Amino acid sequence: MTWSRLWRIPVTGLLFAAFGLGGVLLGLLAFPLVRLLVQDPARRARWSRALVQRAMAAFVWSMRAGGIVDTRIIGAERLRRRGLLILASHPTLVDVVALISVTENADCVVKASLADNPFTRWPVRSCNYILNNGGPDLLDACAAGLRAGSNLIIFPEGTRSRPGQPLQLQRGAAQLALRAGVDVTPVRIHCEPLGLTKGRPWWHTHGRPMVLTLEVGEDLRVADFLEQSHGEYPLAARRLTGYLTAFFSRECKA
Repeated sequence: MTWSRLWRIPVTGLLFAAFGLGGVLLGLLAFPLVRLLVQDPARRARWSRALVQRAMAAFVWSMRAGGIVDTRIIGAERLRRRGLLILASHPTLVDVVALISVTENADCVVKASLADNPFTRWPVRSCNYILNNGGPDLLDACAAGLRAGSNLIIFPEGTRSRPGQPLQLQRGAAQLALRAGVDVTPVRIHCEPLGLTKGRPWWHTHGRPMVLTLEVGEDLRVADFLEQSHGEYPLAARRLTGYLTAFFSRECKA
């Protein structure tokens, strides 16, 4: 193992430890204070999401300063809008952090149990994230958030990609877009060299910084997919999912 790889192991460990400690402090101090000071739920959610965005941006900056991960974004101006349904690929552990750091008023779908977990309840409730309890009201909650101007981020794979294996996208995100009548803003994420992937320990570092590229594509009109499918939602969802799979599988442009 070269020295350039060896020194990145403790630096990576320290960064992730700081990320965890920062999350605990925000959960114990900052979010309860926001809930105490801001009574209006909508305003409280915006404040809390802004706090999360700045915390993520600080972590992205620390990864860049530590020589671990550098980030590039193509088409950032497309994220400076409201009410976006952002569907993104998920090759590495830190792409979630990078995407939230550049997305204002970012909303997410989280497990319902996180709202009662003592370590996550404060940020989940303060940010008013959408709870996935497996009920039929999930679509309505997502659509309501989009209409209110939230930018909903979903990773259609449901988990990180496995290197060397074809992408396996779930159709739920496409069905949401079609049923809610919301166009899709696709974000293709690429990491070179690839690291912090599913099944790879975090201490398996590289001899140079990973470059994480987020390419924000043009909006996909869901009406086009419905028209091509003669109004049949299941077929349109398959077509949209297939398009996203092909889009995410292509290399990002330099």
